[in-house]
Amino acid sequence: QVQLVESGGGLVQAGGSLILSCVASGTSFRINNMGWYRQAPGKQRDLVATITSGGRTSYEDSVKGRFTISRDNAKNTVYLQMEYLKPEDTAVYYCNVDIDTGSRIYAYWGQGTQVTVSS
Repeated sequence: QVQLVESGGGLVQAGGSLILSCVASGTSFRINNMGWYRQAPGKQRDLVATITSGGRTSYEDSVKGRFTISRDNAKNTVYLQMEYLKPEDTAVYYCNVDIDTGSRIYAYWGQGTQVTVSS
């Protein structure tokens, strides 16, 4: 059974930094895209950043230049390095991975990790 375990969230002052990690376990299939989403209270879950299996990245406009997504394929792990954090970055952050079984692609979600940025 595939599990995604996130870590690295917490409370940080504005201007500070955090690194989120997400480890995918329970699969021997190929992991395609990996990504991070976030959901603030009362709002929908929005895409923050994605990275393909080949390392191509994309970012939501408000985090460009501040966040960096990366992955370690050998460890089935995706990271989100967050710098110059702002109060509006406060949200629950979720990792998402697409697993290709060869006949079908399945999407999996982590349980979420809280990031709180104080002003």
